[in-house]
Amino acid sequence: MIDLPLFPLNAVLFPYTPLHLHIFEERYKKMIAYCRSSGSPFGVVLIRRGAEALGPAAEPYPIGCTAEITQLQPLSQGRMNLLVLGQDRFRIRSLKYDQPYLVGDVDFLPIRSGSSEALAQAAQGLRPWLERYVRTLSNGESPESAIAQLPSDPLALAYVAAMALQMPVDQKQVFLEIDDVSELLDELRFCYRRELALLRMMLDSSRRDSGQPFSLN
Repeated sequence: MIDLPLFPLNAVLFPYTPLHLHIFEERYKKMIAYCRSSGSPFGVVLIRRGAEALGPAAEPYPIGCTAEITQLQPLSQGRMNLLVLGQDRFRIRSLKYDQPYLVGDVDFLPIRSGSSEALAQAAQGLRPWLERYVRTLSNGESPESAIAQLPSDPLALAYVAAMALQMPVDQKQVFLEIDDVSELLDELRFCYRRELALLRMMLDSSRRDSGQPFSLN
């Protein structure tokens, strides 16, 4: 186990994915200063109970993701904007409250992977659904540049797909907690098929109400 500074948020961070943060509370200014001086990452954890800011430390879900600071923009009064990149999953074994910010004793959680052929096949099953979802949400803008940047690595593709879903964060947390890459890809493919069908129904209903042409295809 290692000690890891924790940042409870109303967001889920996945490995391979970016997250923008605005730091304004004194406790998190101190946490970022510690991470920069020590070269340590911090952990992003979804809040189970409690508030994100200006109150006692929130109770987090036990599984989170480490965050590497890739960009830092200093602002007035010690505030800052951060861009972080998700790195490794971890499980909290116990919490410590002896710092201004929350600290966890954590174990890292490597994800199980099967054969490269099976993973490639599962990723090929997910990718077209993700591309359709991105195009459906594009709102008339060209999504092709975003689609072209989708990763080829099956695990990276899975986590990018989990990040892209427009759904409640507690449902996204389920994807972070899956311990097998093939299972994660399969669950995401099933979820994208369902969400895309619902999204198209909502868009068609909106077009009918507005008198615009619509399609049931």
